[in-house]
Amino acid sequence: MAPSAFDDKSKNPGTNDLKKALGRVFTHWANLMAHLETEYAPLTENWKFYSGNWGWSLQLQQKKRTILYLTPGKGYFMVGFVMGDKAVKAAHHSTLPDSILTEIDGARKYVEGRAIRLEIRNKKQLENVKKLAAIKMAN
Repeated sequence: MAPSAFDDKSKNPGTNDLKKALGRVFTHWANLMAHLETEYAPLTENWKFYSGNWGWSLQLQQKKRTILYLTPGKGYFMVGFVMGDKAVKAAHHSTLPDSILTEIDGARKYVEGRAIRLEIRNKKQLENVKKLAAIKMAN
């Protein structure tokens, strides 16, 4: 099964689909979207179908710069970041928990940076994603 709750290439997810799949976690999705729109407007939202093995994800960009990717699951969602070297260094000088720093340090390094994915099920995890987005965008 794909990590995304949506693996039908013929239909990209709508708000009602998201509410149904995410359940109570939809409030965190909506909170994150509102936060990012406030901090980094204007945002461009691009739903992309990556493969049958992955499903649909939402790419959020400020101008041409990707902020993050959101992949809706069933009762949770995943947030994907690509962190450049400056952002990785800044993350280590932040108040992010050790578990996230370990995730960053263990991530495979690409030309664009280190790719990490974090699962979001609660408000504490959501707040860490907001911090990580701020670090990425400042660096």
